[in-house]
Amino acid sequence: MGKLHVIDHPLVQHKMTLLRDKDLGSKGFRELVNEITVFLGYEVTRSLPLEEVEVETPVAVTKQKMITGKKVAIAPILRAGLGMVDGILTLVPAAKVGHIGMFRDEETLEPQEYFFKMPNDIEERQVIIVDPMLATGGSALMAIDSLVKRDVDPAHIDFVCLVSAPEGVKTIQDKYPEVDIYTAALDEKLNEHGYIVPGLGDAGDRLFGTL
Repeated sequence: MGKLHVIDHPLVQHKMTLLRDKDLGSKGFRELVNEITVFLGYEVTRSLPLEEVEVETPVAVTKQKMITGKKVAIAPILRAGLGMVDGILTLVPAAKVGHIGMFRDEETLEPQEYFFKMPNDIEERQVIIVDPMLATGGSALMAIDSLVKRDVDPAHIDFVCLVSAPEGVKTIQDKYPEVDIYTAALDEKLNEHGYIVPGLGDAGDRLFGTL
């Protein structure tokens, strides 16, 4: 059964406060997104299975643990999700990276998919979807749907974001209770425009300087 994991480490809270500041420039925003994602990635990879192997140190032969089982794929939701990829790759450099392209219809607030490209063996991997914001949950749900249609088990999907709204969390959990959600902050609500309050604004614009 999937769970909501709010990562409330003091350094995460500190960096999130800096990230929310409207006067923070794109360079600082990108750096903080990467740093916070490393913390989130540390938690999302905590459940990776281990196996015992034999290794010879300069002193003795010993049995120690190594990661085994499913390999990892990172699936950023374009374009803002790109800002979180390097943070996960820092921890799992051998992970493959797919891409899910979506945009939000500003009138209906519904997501529209325009691009989907994954590794050929995606159904055999643990998939980490990354997107800075979990607002209405529409984009996240469409991303999960797209993976499930390609035979990825929902229990092998994790959703990782910086800021989430209760509405988005509920959207995922209602349809895919198996999916774990990792977030650095669970904010108050969505406003009438579908933006997270207090939030941090449009993450894509802030990442790429397109305000």
